[in-house]
Amino acid sequence: MPKNSASLAMMPPVVLAQLKQLGEHLAIARKRRKEPRRAWAERIGVSEPTLMRMERGDPSVAFGTYATALWLIGRAQAIAELAAPAMDQGALETEVRAALTRSVRKPPSIEQKLRGKRAGQAS
Repeated sequence: MPKNSASLAMMPPVVLAQLKQLGEHLAIARKRRKEPRRAWAERIGVSEPTLMRMERGDPSVAFGTYATALWLIGRAQAIAELAAPAMDQGALETEVRAALTRSVRKPPSIEQKLRGKRAGQAS
């Protein structure tokens, strides 16, 4: 039975769509390998109904279940990349905005350079 929680009720539609697509892709991977649901569920460590929910992209299925399914198809390395700092566009945009608002020391003008040379010659 799927869990009811506030986080599931507030899930953005784009996230639900991505989970649905992930589930469909995992189902295709299982079928291409000619694996019956029962065997695939056993390998993942879940029941057949949970596997079916995962293949529909149910957000209440534990992330570990999705991760194990990805491992079964040789895509476990992709999990760490999901939130890699280098891919964090929000943080990058914040850092760029902060850098743009910092006071930047301007290079001396030609007049300032000439005054500096003249002052050095007078000594």
